[in-house]
Amino acid sequence: MATRMGARFTGDLAELRYEPVAKRVRAVAGGRTFADSRRAVLVWEPKRVVPSYAFPLPDLRATLTPSDDASAPEHPVQLAEGGPPVLDPRTAFAVHTCPGEPLTLDSDGVTLPGAGFRPADDDLAQHAVLDFAAFDEWLEEAEPIVGHPRDPFARIDVRRSDSRVRIEVDGVVVADSAAPRLLFETGITTRYYLPREDVRMDLLTPSDTRTTCAYKGHASYWSVGAHRDLAWTYDEPLSDARDVAGYIAFLTERVDVVLDGERLPRPVTPWS
Repeated sequence: MATRMGARFTGDLAELRYEPVAKRVRAVAGGRTFADSRRAVLVWEPKRVVPSYAFPLPDLRATLTPSDDASAPEHPVQLAEGGPPVLDPRTAFAVHTCPGEPLTLDSDGVTLPGAGFRPADDDLAQHAVLDFAAFDEWLEEAEPIVGHPRDPFARIDVRRSDSRVRIEVDGVVVADSAAPRLLFETGITTRYYLPREDVRMDLLTPSDTRTTCAYKGHASYWSVGAHRDLAWTYDEPLSDARDVAGYIAFLTERVDVVLDGERLPRPVTPWS
């Protein structure tokens, strides 16, 4: 019987997973380089969908000491209706789902409490997983990365489309376009990015919300009526998403989408 690849990856979410990378990876905080390695590995703890970088202990430029377990709430969500529960990426690094030892890192007086974790696993015992958010800068080769490490098994594709997309909010048409750009992202529902001239900008109110995506960059948001942060844009996206620069997308989980005359069901995702 054939195996659906998406189901294979979903079925592995309960396991501790890792993957070596060939890039030179550096982690910097307080002007100190805490890690510099060409032997880093990506690590996914059980129920994590976003990876963290782990480094061989000799490649860390820091003193490691045991750290007290820090309490932090879990934020379980479902990637899809009926799917296994996973941890929302906003769940703090301090939540560990496999046995191991939390670590504090110190480099020349710059101390990062609980920013490391040494898994009790034969393949990873000589590595320390680092908290992405605890560092000021991450570099892959000479390029900074944002948000979190990129997953080598995930990608985005942007495609120009001649389909007609209509967006309705509470029965009111807020956008109607025959020139959308569709963004397909591994594990994420299709997003419809529309030219601003096809959006009722008079119905959108700018929000102070900002988010960061490791693949697309920094997004700014709009609210529509009482619906906060219902639409967003990437004004200066990263290279993979440059074709949606300035275009506007709507949270399809909370609006009604009519695609070529067919009203689509609202997807069930962590953003529903």
